[in-house]
Amino acid sequence: MTVTETRTPGQRDRRFSTLRTDTWWLPVARDALFLGVVLLYSLWASLQTSGYAVDNYISPIFSPCLTSNCGEHANLALVGDWYKWSPALLVAAFPIVFRLTCYYYRKVYYRAYFLSPPACAVLEPRAKYKGEARFPLILNNIHRYFWVVALPIVAILLYDGYNSLRFPDGWGLGVGSVLIIVNALLFAVYTLGCHSCRHILGGRLKNFSRHPLRYRAWTLVSRLNARHMQVALPSLAMIPITDLYIRLVANGTITDFRFF
Repeated sequence: MTVTETRTPGQRDRRFSTLRTDTWWLPVARDALFLGVVLLYSLWASLQTSGYAVDNYISPIFSPCLTSNCGEHANLALVGDWYKWSPALLVAAFPIVFRLTCYYYRKVYYRAYFLSPPACAVLEPRAKYKGEARFPLILNNIHRYFWVVALPIVAILLYDGYNSLRFPDGWGLGVGSVLIIVNALLFAVYTLGCHSCRHILGGRLKNFSRHPLRYRAWTLVSRLNARHMQVALPSLAMIPITDLYIRLVANGTITDFRFF
């Protein structure tokens, strides 16, 4: 017997009708608040034209930096000077779309903002579910292509982590270094644990024994994929945390603590 069949006629007519007696709406409200804070802060930060880099630190929102005004952090100065606009506007769309079209992020914001459905065994407010066969949700099918774009971003973020250890007075480790490295590693694990990566490595193989290297890679990625959700949200949270710390150091509000 389905959940719908166990409802009374009056319950079936009410929005969010459910037989659940727990506070099912708390995770929905929590996720909506979390995503809202991260998105609003990231939007504000990506529009800033200063404070995103200091010494050997650069915010992950602005990396890779494609403008010459990023100084030593300019990975590829393809655009030249970009002082009137934020350099993040040139690159931010790629990791945003990559995350936006991810299965696990879709689960979170479908429930938090679209209420489709708000929770398991809870009736959604719409009479019909159109799925992802129509615009704009059909755009989620481009996730696999943006995964390819995310790979070089992983490499650049890891390089930023390496560069964060190179201080003007020599090698060292600061709080900013830890944040940048942790952010890069989380994004790398999140990207490699993607369903698209798992499919590319072994999704089309009919006989694993004939492809031992790909099988080993597929096995490793499968382990990461099993923890994809646990990595997805922390990796997202690390972006504004790292950016905020670098901004506070850049404008002199705090001093970067050096472990050595």
